[in-house]
Amino acid sequence: MKQRIVTFGEIMLRLKSPGRERLFQSSMLEAVFGGGEANVAVGLSRLGFESCFVSALPDNEIGDACLGELRRHGVKTDFIIRSGERMGIYFLEAGANQRPSKVMYDRAGSSFSTLTPGKIDWDSVFKNTSWFHITGITPAVSESAAETALEALEKAREQGVAISCDLNFRAKLWKYGKSATEVMSEIVKLADVVVGNEEDCQKSLGIAGPAEMKGGKPDPAGYRELTDNVMEAFPNIRKIAVTMRESISADHNNWSALLNDGRDFFISPSYSITDIVDRVGAGDSFACGLIYGLNTFDNDTEALDFAVALSCLKHSIPGDFPLITKDEVIALMRGDTSGRVQR
Repeated sequence: MKQRIVTFGEIMLRLKSPGRERLFQSSMLEAVFGGGEANVAVGLSRLGFESCFVSALPDNEIGDACLGELRRHGVKTDFIIRSGERMGIYFLEAGANQRPSKVMYDRAGSSFSTLTPGKIDWDSVFKNTSWFHITGITPAVSESAAETALEALEKAREQGVAISCDLNFRAKLWKYGKSATEVMSEIVKLADVVVGNEEDCQKSLGIAGPAEMKGGKPDPAGYRELTDNVMEAFPNIRKIAVTMRESISADHNNWSALLNDGRDFFISPSYSITDIVDRVGAGDSFACGLIYGLNTFDNDTEALDFAVALSCLKHSIPGDFPLITKDEVIALMRGDTSGRVQR
């Protein structure tokens, strides 16, 4: 029987300027769909898991197209509510060299942001489900979305479903009067596995790392202290994984991660990623790979290495979704970094 994973969040229409153009430099925008939890659901489906994405979409042609795109990748959409007037939108301008990428949101009043508790039958959603994934973006969208997220987490906990949370701090979204630390502390109290980076831990949970972690090359010793502090503050957490991105430029990053399970501390190989095609969704692909790895491999080392390799490959793919196969990830884990044509 396939592992059944449920994710919950907002999927948006992504509008991007072509190539490395500034937004509206020319008259065209590239349109695809994407969003944290949807990206994870697509990735897990492509890796062979049964994935179900729960959300809200308007009952119009754009909502229909979005459903069709999710289903094309094998994602179950049975529990997506058709309500509200519009999809959320985000605009993306890809950076280059020393010019950073930029994201602008237009999601106020979206179908998902107006979702309220009691609208989703969580008992049915979690039937025969082994894992539930959510991100810190969902409770940042609106107060009602945060309340619905807590409703989902409490029901998942009640039914014995494992819970993962990607902290995903987004400063531009926390606007409805409650702070990220206030809301996310309640969310993380219900999670078994937490994913994030240094800034996520500080801004979402109010837990800062050592001073020597600020800027420069990532220091594994500092991350050990940081993750120990998070697990001490939230003793329910069984494992915490932290990504380490060293940004040399918009086109060149060094990428690795670590995992703390409360006993052992694992550090992944580091990948030098040059000529980045699209880094949006890389964190989601890491979460996807970690969920897959923790449910597939016998040890945390392999799970972590799989997650880092998968998210490394995502940097080569345009769009939000991690359109990657298990064989491609395994090949990279085994050292095949040549990029030679396969015939």
